Amino acid sequence: MADLTNSSARLSFAHALPFWLSLALPPIAVFGAVTGGWTVLLLPVCTWYLFSVIDAFAGLDMSNADPQANDAQVYWYTLITIIWAPVQFVTLFGLLAYVSWSGTLNGWEKLGLFFGMGVITGTIGINYSHELMHQKPKLERWMGDLLLAMVLYSHFRSEHLLVHHRYVGTPRDPVTARYNEGFHRFFPRVLKQCWLSAFNAEKTMLGRKKLPWTDQSNPFWRYWALQAAFLLLAFLIGGFAGVGLFLLQAGVAIWQLELVNYIEHYGLTRKHLGEGKYEHVLPRHSWNASHKVSNWLLINLQRHSDHHYKPDRRFPLLQTHTEEDAPQLPYGYPLMTMLAMVPPLWRRAMNPRVRAWRKTYYPDITDWQPYSNATNPLPR
Repeated sequence: MADLTNSSARLSFAHALPFWLSLALPPIAVFGAVTGGWTVLLLPVCTWYLFSVIDAFAGLDMSNADPQANDAQVYWYTLITIIWAPVQFVTLFGLLAYVSWSGTLNGWEKLGLFFGMGVITGTIGINYSHELMHQKPKLERWMGDLLLAMVLYSHFRSEHLLVHHRYVGTPRDPVTARYNEGFHRFFPRVLKQCWLSAFNAEKTMLGRKKLPWTDQSNPFWRYWALQAAFLLLAFLIGGFAGVGLFLLQAGVAIWQLELVNYIEHYGLTRKHLGEGKYEHVLPRHSWNASHKVSNWLLINLQRHSDHHYKPDRRFPLLQTHTEEDAPQLPYGYPLMTMLAMVPPLWRRAMNPRVRAWRKTYYPDITDWQPYSNATNPLPR
């Protein structure tokens, strides 16, 4: 792990400012809506291509803040994640009202604009909800729920907290992408399996309390109510066309989330110890990326190795890891997600790294088939 570098400075207001870059995206969306034409595509251009180019020149950030810092010290970091929910709400439904009532954009321009909105609600919104769902204050968890409901993926909270963190790197975790599993096979698989695993996890927890899944304490009732409320609002604003645009941005956001899930653990597995037991989660079980600018945009999500090692750490306190402790992605997430959409390019870039990871950490394992087979998991 990298040494601490200027820990107090790294938690200052000035150092927090780059993580507020996401606030530049709603004005870009508004500009596209008002201007029309090719400008409706500025959001994916900026988040995918511009940040990939800047990443190439800005390099890596290997410095770490003091992981023992308290919540007061990271106030300017956490504030951006809390205020994003109302910002996203106003942007999403404000644009929906504008395009529905102004009549200034044609059909293709509306589709392009709300495709871009899906990039925002997926890349930023779901990412921020991921940070918020891990926190204890109710306000933060509620903001996380609102962000997920705006993309109709509320069950992600249950799946992530109750399934993914517990079973990551094992066949019981749907979102651990198997070695040689292309994204186009991974995506439809996880859409089904994640919902089922989330629902079953909540049902099992209620069962331990001798309660049926229909009990009002099941968070799925809250999930469904929030999602229904946002769908109704979209209909009241724009009718069936408004619902269609809302569904488009939600679908794009979910696609963005699962692209990230795909690259975060591709081919990485925890050692099976026998009798359905696995080794503890270590930094080696997630891909790490220290690319400076994309970590600003994604609030250090790319320091994913440390997130799974210490899930309760707030994002400014996540530590980056060197090659000695965690496998490294060759590029930041924006470029890696584009590679994942082209399986031959993805395998060329990542399969050698997975094989090297296996030789480095598990030279004693000679048969990897049980770890690679997504349809025939190891004993539970």
